[in-house]
Amino acid sequence: MTPVPGIHRRAKRAFTAAERAAMDDKIRKTEIAISLVLRIGVSVSVVVIAIGLGLMFAHHSGYSSFTGSTSYHQLTSASTAFPHSFGALGRSLSKGQGRGVVVLGVLLLILTPILRVAVGVLSFMYEKDAPMTVVTLYVLAVLIASFFLAGA
Repeated sequence: MTPVPGIHRRAKRAFTAAERAAMDDKIRKTEIAISLVLRIGVSVSVVVIAIGLGLMFAHHSGYSSFTGSTSYHQLTSASTAFPHSFGALGRSLSKGQGRGVVVLGVLLLILTPILRVAVGVLSFMYEKDAPMTVVTLYVLAVLIASFFLAGA
């Protein structure tokens, strides 16, 4: 087999055509997996938020009025009792409250990029790229730590 010059900088030698095709296939699969994670995560969170908003307006018809004693401004004010902890979120969801469903949708939206980084770790492991696996693991650890430390 005649080596074909590779475009991958970390290689110390040129890839053969078969090696290059295998690497390109791995990269393509990784890009598709990451794309799917982002698309599905955002789509699911939008649907969950829309369901939550529907529940909120169904249970509190006064929110749909832009005038009067209860209005859209009351719904979006800082005093509205949206759940601010996992326990409160669980209680809100168990009661079927729309605001709990909305917060769940926002939580899913926040978790989507974290899941994307986790898929990145797996993809670098799949590609057998140890340095990038370590760097991406570090990024994932920082993201997870910041998520839990933000509530402290």
